[in-house]
Amino acid sequence: MLSLATLAGTETPLVVASAEAAQNAPRTTADVYRSIGVKPVVNGRGTFTIISGSLMLPEVRAAMDAAARQYVHLDELAESIGARLATLTGAEWGLVTAGCSAALTHATAACVAGGNPDLHIRIPQLSGFAKDEVIIPKHSRNVYDSAVRVVGTRVIEVSTLEELEGALGPRTAMIYLLAGQSADQSALNLKVLAQVANPEGVPILVDAAAEILTIPNVHLQNGAALVAYSGGKCLRGPQTAGLLLGRKDLVRAAWVHSAPHHGPGRAMKVGKEEAIGMLTAVEMWVKRDHDAEWKQWTAWIDHIARRLSTIDGVSTAVTQPGGLSNRTPSLRVWWDAAKLGFSGETVARTLFETEPRIVLSPGRRAGPPVETGVSVTPYMMSPGDEVTIADRLHALLTSRTLRDPVLETVAPTADLTGRWNVRIEYAAGASTHVLHLRQAGNAIDGTHQGDFITRDLTGTISGSDVRLRSNYGGQNGDALSFAFIGRVTGDEMAGDLDMGEYLGARWKATRS
Repeated sequence: MLSLATLAGTETPLVVASAEAAQNAPRTTADVYRSIGVKPVVNGRGTFTIISGSLMLPEVRAAMDAAARQYVHLDELAESIGARLATLTGAEWGLVTAGCSAALTHATAACVAGGNPDLHIRIPQLSGFAKDEVIIPKHSRNVYDSAVRVVGTRVIEVSTLEELEGALGPRTAMIYLLAGQSADQSALNLKVLAQVANPEGVPILVDAAAEILTIPNVHLQNGAALVAYSGGKCLRGPQTAGLLLGRKDLVRAAWVHSAPHHGPGRAMKVGKEEAIGMLTAVEMWVKRDHDAEWKQWTAWIDHIARRLSTIDGVSTAVTQPGGLSNRTPSLRVWWDAAKLGFSGETVARTLFETEPRIVLSPGRRAGPPVETGVSVTPYMMSPGDEVTIADRLHALLTSRTLRDPVLETVAPTADLTGRWNVRIEYAAGASTHVLHLRQAGNAIDGTHQGDFITRDLTGTISGSDVRLRSNYGGQNGDALSFAFIGRVTGDEMAGDLDMGEYLGARWKATRS
């Protein structure tokens, strides 16, 4: 009998020690993450990708397992799934993509290059293309429109109907719209865009990533040619999957720009398992008892509200969603930070950093009095999570030891007014930014000049402890959030830099 070592052409026999065998044994559901040092969380925040979105439905997991046991030709699979999605959703055609962002990219490529491989392989170098412009209403600019820009398109931002009509021309490949209440309530809503664009043959792509799937599809009915969804949010399909629905010619062209086909879209690969899992999620969507799910979510937040109702100075309120995005009731928990001695940010951070770990969103409500708090979003919770969240919140909100250092300010030891050169050491590489600061008592404001972008800055100093924060909002098409936390000593400051989704760094500033 030949060993694997012999087959591999090595002389060393394949011998596995018992300890190694135990280490390499299949992991169970209970220990799959803890076995590598990762501590799971209770999700009371919603379908945020950074906390892994949603839990796949049991039917989706079973379908993916079955799909993993055979080989298929991916072009044939895409064709059959496209037809099945059309039957299920009422759209002309459908495509499973590597998340909603990939759907936006493939859709943009289809609008720019059609299904032409000569053009496809040149993306994102669009010189010589007949169409290379994408119109985006100002209300729809967001961090996700980078998926449109990565194709190489030139974005033309419009705010009025007159600007839209002036921007529309022979080089317009498509119009991009971010679905939501801002778009619905705008003078440039989808119906208005369609009235202008459709007679000119310009397709409209709607980004409905966080929305529920409407059947028949409301966006296609209102004049869109294409609509994209996340598969790993309320549909509870694979976290790495998305949907593109709409005009058959454009959706099939989008498949040309997708993996396994070579070219710029090759990186956005969808395996047969994700494709079948996503299809199963859509099939389950039309079968699920959505009313029963809503009642369950409401019961969970009612339980938490009752548990907290006995705490003096704490109030709760249930809010209902507007629109189709993140469609779930939620519970707001409020208190006066000055009276309890800690903020919603501190409670949320403590819940995340201690076990059992819970992820909630902190919040702030304008007064008087100004109140702080947290919100509980139930639609990604599991049975029993409501008890865990209620008990942990009750313990923290009645704690006599939890304190927020930000609320306990003392006289500053320095005046930071002036210009500071900041050296930032990233995970790899470094750069020098500039802070222009103005200080009034404990309060600081000013500007943060980065490598290319200057943004406003605010902060505080308490004793020698410094906290500075700058933001560049998603309405610009990109978003940056920098939080400088450190200490000042003479004409130098240093500490840790929290860059939000871009992780952390070290910083040192010198007065100039």
